[in-house]
Amino acid sequence: MKSITIKGQVRESVGKKSTKALRNAEQVPCVVYGGDNSVHFAAPAKAFKNLVYTADALTANIELEGMEPIHAVLQDIQFHPVTDEILHIDFYQLFEDRDVTMEIPVKLVGNSKGVMQGGALRHNLRKLKVKALPANLPDVINADITNLKIGDKLFVTAVASEDFTILHPDNSVVAQVKMSRNASKNAAAAGDEDDDE
Repeated sequence: MKSITIKGQVRESVGKKSTKALRNAEQVPCVVYGGDNSVHFAAPAKAFKNLVYTADALTANIELEGMEPIHAVLQDIQFHPVTDEILHIDFYQLFEDRDVTMEIPVKLVGNSKGVMQGGALRHNLRKLKVKALPANLPDVINADITNLKIGDKLFVTAVASEDFTILHPDNSVVAQVKMSRNASKNAAAAGDEDDDE
């Protein structure tokens, strides 16, 4: 899994005043959980652009002065309700021997038979929540839709892997091919022709 480096400074005081001062200086207050102690730090807002505004699943390498780099994943993020600026980010520290839960993007691959027959493709789940050791986390989960005919559904069980556990019920639908208006008209027309014979 790809990683983005974020350079920041440890925060000594974590009260409202210091948090407001940080935001005024275009810094984002953050905290890393999961280790022996929580680590409060701040980093420039622009440092998070490639981590937050992407469809990709990424880990973060957090570099703070006087500390060993912390390998972490973004756990929670708060945005301003009006301006959409990042108000606060929670990270969760990664350890090689501990499972972590993360949302991984789903990419549909292949050409569905049903779509080629005029059906409409629905991509129901664009991300899947999975649990795995950090080394086993995929960048993306590929869902092969080649064999989907009109009316077929691709369930999460079709993209299961020994490397990770999918935290969705087995009957969750990743993608499906529905009858489109054109396809139903064509089917109806074909039915009428059969009746005429």
